[in-house]
Amino acid sequence: MRHVLIVDDEPAICASLSFALEDEFRVFEAHTAQAALAAVRQKDVDIVLLDLKLGQSDGMEVLQQMKCEKPALVIIMMTAFGSIHSSVAAMKAGAFYYITKPLDMDELRMLLGKAVEYLGLESRVQYLNSKLTEAYEVDGIVGKSALMRQVLTQIEKLRQVDVNVLITGESGTGKELAAMALHYGGVRRNEPFEIVNCAAIPLELLESELFGHEKGAFTGALQRRKGMFERADRGTVFLDEIGELDQRLQAKLLRVVQEKEIMPVGSGQRKKIDVRILSATNRDLKQLVAAGKFREDLYFRLNVVNIHLPALRERPEDIPPLVEAFVAKYNRKMGRSVLKIEAAAIEALVRHEYRGNVRELENIIEKTLVFLSGDVLTLQDLPPEVRSPAGTSQPETNNGEMLISLAVGQDMASIQRQAILATLKHCGGDKQKAAELLKISERKLWYKLKEYGES
Repeated sequence: MRHVLIVDDEPAICASLSFALEDEFRVFEAHTAQAALAAVRQKDVDIVLLDLKLGQSDGMEVLQQMKCEKPALVIIMMTAFGSIHSSVAAMKAGAFYYITKPLDMDELRMLLGKAVEYLGLESRVQYLNSKLTEAYEVDGIVGKSALMRQVLTQIEKLRQVDVNVLITGESGTGKELAAMALHYGGVRRNEPFEIVNCAAIPLELLESELFGHEKGAFTGALQRRKGMFERADRGTVFLDEIGELDQRLQAKLLRVVQEKEIMPVGSGQRKKIDVRILSATNRDLKQLVAAGKFREDLYFRLNVVNIHLPALRERPEDIPPLVEAFVAKYNRKMGRSVLKIEAAAIEALVRHEYRGNVRELENIIEKTLVFLSGDVLTLQDLPPEVRSPAGTSQPETNNGEMLISLAVGQDMASIQRQAILATLKHCGGDKQKAAELLKISERKLWYKLKEYGES
């Protein structure tokens, strides 16, 4: 919920506006310039409705001070002295727009809606500037191998073609980053990009997360909430772990794909939406279709085009440039200055079997740099399981089963945590395999990992 600050020297106006907007926004009030500036400094304000004449203070000066304090503020000027001169001056000073008194509430709500859209766009731009440049440097989809050149060619062609894409590959191969490359390089790049992990959200909450809900639709639904499809209107929805989607929700998703419309929980009205759907899975959806666990019609609707990301072990020639890129990344993050990677270390990293793919390689480099002293990464700096050739250093086993050490008196919750994390590590980060070994559902494994802060 966005936070709106109403600044007017007439308390009655502030009170009436607060009452009118409190269902859609969290509203604060200020009656003086000093109180308004204090609120901007102390509260998480997104939007300001600012009176041009604020007692003895000049609203234009307050506007300029607010923009100095918080440049991202969206400020809408209110004035009973509407004129071309004052409105142009306000816009030049950084106002988002202006509205004249007496206020037309329909016009105000329209302006506030535009302000919320603008804030969403600004946050996406900031996210791109701070995160995507870094991600693209070491995103797991950059490589010199023939396999990766093929993937990159596919992505380049599909950027400008507005079709649904199914991205497949093992855990840790970079499926989400491939989806980001498709969205942010395509025609919808300036529109929302919404991500949901279908395995990580409890079933009872997932329908609301996808399609939204109306106020009072269920216990705790205190206000209307847009689902991700509505939030992503005109943009892209990325459905990760699509193979874990409940069959009841598969039917609702099919309607979204076919009819381009949603029905929020608790609503009897359908809403038209325009989204591109990207989905990803590390499972064989054809097998799930054959087993009756995934709708065939939905499979074909989502899989208009398939991009398959190869496992890292299938493209070892991409490991050295990825290692260099990850070292550069964590140099920046940790304030380190690793200048050289010994050839023996590179050879060991190339030789290692990456069950967790690019994600495991990044984890190895991050962990190594945490404990590294000096500016040269040597073979001895790498974890023992990486230093030893494959097959020469194995965990302690009993009849082929990996063993873990337990302490007398250790509580059951920590034993369960130790068993789950050890099994996941043994499976190279593959959650499906780990869940099978643990004899629990993959969804339950997701819940536990989220509880442990390991999701």
